[in-house]
Amino acid sequence: MLIRMSDAAQLDPEDRKIITLARSARARNSVPEGAAVRDETGRTYVAGTVALDSLKLSALRTAVAMAVASGATSLEAAAVVTEAESASEEDRAAVRDLGGAGTPVLLAGLDGTLRATLPA
Repeated sequence: MLIRMSDAAQLDPEDRKIITLARSARARNSVPEGAAVRDETGRTYVAGTVALDSLKLSALRTAVAMAVASGATSLEAAAVVTEAESASEEDRAAVRDLGGAGTPVLLAGLDGTLRATLPA
């Protein structure tokens, strides 16, 4: 579902926060994507793209893995900052596995502008 500007202006402050964290992770690490997820307790996990010879993970899958490794049992929301037009099915599946099908995936451009909210 595409978000209209009037909807983006009403973005929940906690959702705006994870977009900002995702954007910061991307910039700080000079990687193609940054992502952040918020677990059921409100804790956030931030990650960038992992691109090693032996391991390749998207930023969103890395953030979900960090949440799982830290003991999260569910997700409230996820955000990814990317040039891509959408989040991949694999990324959305990782969010869905931990948070359920109703977990929103916020897709933002490199400037942090929310472009779409997708279902996990």
